[in-house]
Amino acid sequence: MGKTSQSIVNILRVVAWAEGISFLLILFVSMPLKYIWDMPELNQFTGYIHGVLFIVYIVVVWLTGSRLEWSNKTTSIALAASIIPFGTFWADHAIFKKHI
Repeated sequence: MGKTSQSIVNILRVVAWAEGISFLLILFVSMPLKYIWDMPELNQFTGYIHGVLFIVYIVVVWLTGSRLEWSNKTTSIALAASIIPFGTFWADHAIFKKHI
């Protein structure tokens, strides 16, 4: 694998971790603050950050899948991981690490 391919996988891994952490912050910190303690302020901030990271993750998965010629199945699994709690961490371990 070339240096460019390795670089895009490393970028994907960083984005996957950031997206996963932002998703967990929404689920386990921001949403309880909003709905249990009526403190919605953090939800706006984390929601915006997560939304941006989610879009970046989708784009980087697509670019990485195209560059490394992943199968449709692998690309679909990597994309689906973004909507499952802890999914991007699993995708990093099960898919992305194999390509560095």
